[in-house]
Amino acid sequence: MADRSSNAGSGSGAPRSPAAAAVEQWTTLMTGAQAAMVEASKALPGVAQGQAARQVADFWRDQLGLWERFMTPAATAPAPEKDKRFADEAWRSPAFDWIRQSYALMSDHLLRGVDALDGVDEAQRAQLRFAAKGFIDAMSPSNFPFTNPQVMQEAIASNGQNLVKGMQNLVADLGRGQLTHTDATAFELGRNIATTPGQVVKRTRLYELIHYAPTTERVLETPLVIFPPWINRFYILDLSPEKSFIRWAIEQGVSVFMVSWKSADASMADVTWDDYVSAQIDAVDTIRDLLGVGSVHAIGYCVAGTTLAATLAYLAARGEADKVKSATFFTAQVDFANAGELKHFVTDEQLALIRSLSPEGFLDGRYMAATFNLLRGRDLIWNYVTNNYLLGKDYPAFDLLHWNGDVTNLPSSWHHSYLTDLYRDNLLVEPERLAVNGTPLDLTRVETPTYIQAGREDHIAPAESVWELTQHFRGPARFVLAGSGHIAGVVNPPAADKYQHWTLDDADAAPADTLADFVARARETKGSWWPDWIAWLRGYGEEAVEASGARQPGGGTLPALEPAPGSYVRQR
Repeated sequence: MADRSSNAGSGSGAPRSPAAAAVEQWTTLMTGAQAAMVEASKALPGVAQGQAARQVADFWRDQLGLWERFMTPAATAPAPEKDKRFADEAWRSPAFDWIRQSYALMSDHLLRGVDALDGVDEAQRAQLRFAAKGFIDAMSPSNFPFTNPQVMQEAIASNGQNLVKGMQNLVADLGRGQLTHTDATAFELGRNIATTPGQVVKRTRLYELIHYAPTTERVLETPLVIFPPWINRFYILDLSPEKSFIRWAIEQGVSVFMVSWKSADASMADVTWDDYVSAQIDAVDTIRDLLGVGSVHAIGYCVAGTTLAATLAYLAARGEADKVKSATFFTAQVDFANAGELKHFVTDEQLALIRSLSPEGFLDGRYMAATFNLLRGRDLIWNYVTNNYLLGKDYPAFDLLHWNGDVTNLPSSWHHSYLTDLYRDNLLVEPERLAVNGTPLDLTRVETPTYIQAGREDHIAPAESVWELTQHFRGPARFVLAGSGHIAGVVNPPAADKYQHWTLDDADAAPADTLADFVARARETKGSWWPDWIAWLRGYGEEAVEASGARQPGGGTLPALEPAPGSYVRQR
């Protein structure tokens, strides 16, 4: 008995603390990862082998340095943590702080290794770096129960109920084939999202046309038609009343129409580029005829902005450019040379995979949602793995995340063409390389006044790529750089008083040649860019008419079919 008691806590069979077990598990994981790197380096050419060996040696030298710092009591005080994954006080204990810092060290060395690779072009390096960042995010100690102190504490406090609830969440997500980000029961179309009053006044094979009810006695004579992305639901521009761009535009005295795209099914397997451009032109002509006006203002958001650019080029080629008085582009691209990380998904292997996922002629929107989530894996995947599956937290009620998960299907043939012709081959900016209904497209023939908005932190349509619209059109262009990214940079109502935007307002100054030149000379304004846009729009026609007759939904030659938000937005 004496021998056994004197060895308690130190023998091989002694119980270990959770922190010690976590350190052991993490050390084993890192050792295995490094061994795999050493083994893989043996297949490299001689020079590359030497480079890989040096990187491994540098890693272990820095790792030993980290151990030495933790063995010195005065050096073990945790540094301030900016990474929200490790912001909880539980990560400040010595064992878990060492895990956190060793993970940061491993991440840094892995990315430096990619940057130091010889014999690869910049496109290959970018792909490798993207893959490395994805691996790093996946391997975070915050993603595993025994190396995350918050999960261990919660398991003890709840007697493991967090893991039971997390397993229930995981099984539910596996059943629906999609990661859950928010409480699905918190929002209902027409009740607390997509609530702006209006009527569906036209329904075609591809879209419904919604006419919104005016709230002012007089409205601008030239109406506005909005083309949302056909890869998402339109109500990103009509979330809560406080966030709704549609409601705000109506309050400014604008007659607003919205195209609501149909989620693809097997009947749309033959839909192509021509069909979406033709649908935009059909919507323009429908509104012109309904209201008896010669032209409309148009907005194209993201991929619908790309299609709007093609529409303008088509109209210009046919001598019908005056059908669109002005065009506004929300985070849209026409030149895909610098289109960001989405270009990593247009390799031959990726395209073949996409084709294999579309046997019925349409791509399930859940695959597209997963792709966009991968672009921000830390925030949109692993953050929810930790919260939903490990901590077993309740889902938040967040309208933006609800919209993000409300996916639409895509016609597979058109989607494949979009990825190859635009993202991969960048044909839209080459005059007459693409055509619509037999009419060659040339963006340099477009003289329509344009308002081009980009998001400074946009990871889907990078500002540098959006800027290129200013270089291809010939008409007057106003470029505005907004704070935040692809969604929050657009959906930023003035009342929120958030973010900022940059403009060049000196009429006597030479136009900027590059985005860097624009940023260097632009004036920063706090808050939303929406007031700047409406002032610009009014510059192309202040004439107003009574908001009566055909200006009321269903009041003209097109009878109301059903109240907004319509049927297509509800279809899976």
